[in-house]
Amino acid sequence: MVSIRSIPSTPSSLTHLDLQWIIKHREDRCTPCGRCTSVCPKEAIFLTYRRQRMPKLDILKKKRSSEYRTFTGIRQRTEPANRCIGCGMCATVCPNEAIGPEPNPNVPRVRLLHNDKGEAWKRGGRRNFRGSLLDRIMFTRISMLTDPALDAGRHEFQLNTLLGRVLSPEEFLRRKATGGWIPPVREIFPFIIGSMSFGALSPNMWLGLLQGVAYCNEVLGIPVVMATGEGGCPPWVLKSPYLKYIILQIASGYFGWDEIIRAIPDMQCDPAAIEIKYGQGAKPGDGGLLMWFKVSKLIARLRGVPEGVDLPSPPVHQTLYSIEESVMKMIQSLSMAWGFRVPVYPKISGSTSAKSVLNNLVRNPYASALMIDGVDGGTGAAYNVSMDATGHPIASNLRECYLDLVAQGKQNEIPLFAAGGVGKNGNVTQNGLALIMLGASGVHIGKYMMQSAAGCLGSEQNRCNVCNLGICPKGITSQNTKLYRRLDPDQVAERVADTFMAISTEMRKVLAPLGRSQSLPIGMSDAIGIDDAAAAEKLQIKYIC
Repeated sequence: MVSIRSIPSTPSSLTHLDLQWIIKHREDRCTPCGRCTSVCPKEAIFLTYRRQRMPKLDILKKKRSSEYRTFTGIRQRTEPANRCIGCGMCATVCPNEAIGPEPNPNVPRVRLLHNDKGEAWKRGGRRNFRGSLLDRIMFTRISMLTDPALDAGRHEFQLNTLLGRVLSPEEFLRRKATGGWIPPVREIFPFIIGSMSFGALSPNMWLGLLQGVAYCNEVLGIPVVMATGEGGCPPWVLKSPYLKYIILQIASGYFGWDEIIRAIPDMQCDPAAIEIKYGQGAKPGDGGLLMWFKVSKLIARLRGVPEGVDLPSPPVHQTLYSIEESVMKMIQSLSMAWGFRVPVYPKISGSTSAKSVLNNLVRNPYASALMIDGVDGGTGAAYNVSMDATGHPIASNLRECYLDLVAQGKQNEIPLFAAGGVGKNGNVTQNGLALIMLGASGVHIGKYMMQSAAGCLGSEQNRCNVCNLGICPKGITSQNTKLYRRLDPDQVAERVADTFMAISTEMRKVLAPLGRSQSLPIGMSDAIGIDDAAAAEKLQIKYIC
């Protein structure tokens, strides 16, 4: 008999009731095939056996005895490092429906103890916040008799937006007549695949996105563009005609930009735009982070770094000391690199200083747009405290910037782009059009694309969200060949096309009742309302109840 005193107990000891996800296992259905244990990314379960004592009592003989049976089955680990993340891959591969994770109804204690060796808890995904203000915004201006509604199925709609500085008609005609410089402008679809780098995403995922974007442009006629993130761009893409569908991002780490600059003479076409990253909504004030798990030989060669090392980006561009300098220096120099033919704009995290940045861009003739990333944006790796408690919601920040442009009479000159929580609950078109009516010319979507195109398992309830560890069970954010080969790029491309066709249809279904067909309703705030009086007052939209 084992003494109770001999059972090890430490301050970090956990039981199954302390974990966020509990694995339910039915021994009567299990045929210990081992499939579930082989696919578990956290090694949270293991195959074992146990000896069970079965008491036996013979009443007539007044004799007690015991029988022993050996059971083979699945057990769940309780160590914080091996905690179940609720991805459900065990249930996916189980042939007998004998296993699967369930959320723990109790208050999990694992977050209190996930700090071994003094390491704070960091993860990938998005913050643990279930609500969304954008989901509560309704489209209330419905055209009836005096302004008839349109037929969403048969009417022609202009759904595209403009990326680039738009001159006033008078200024455009003057420069046209005098041979002056006209800023480059791109006509694009207002829903843009946001910055997810080659490295943060697996090669198969990145290739699938690019194939899908190319199909949308060349077959479906939907001018979708995608941003690269800060990891550079594969050399074969830089020298291909698909470059015109890509927004190249340069961040404070400058990873991969040696290859980009050297490839300029060999480029068949110009990129869609250049995005200068100064901040990110999910971790404002922090630079990017690609952990060593994901720095494979391919990624190391592309980024020009040693294999298997952490790649943190500085929080700021080391050569710049103010936003004024960045506006004068970086935007102009990158415009010069492509002969002033490519729009160049900055990406910043949502903050109270966003209007200051915007006012500097208004005064600079080479600034093409401003991208604002809100607190609900996703990330490949960040500390929990950064993701959950640092940043600015996108709706109010965007609205403040747009109203500032209106006060200056520049709302049709400098386009604003927004991101951060668009489609976090699946309502991507509703969220995007709500931001457009608050003043955005377009929106960036990242995590939604991972979910809709590749079946990402992450959620706002902290399900999965191990993008930072390189053990993605779907192979979306892993550089392990055994994992990312689970992902078929052709199927990802097909799902990308399906997603944008669905968004295009839903946009028509919203714009038709509004009686709008010729242009996007940018800043059309009289068409929306919300059932929160404080939010309505802050956003300067209708309060409905």
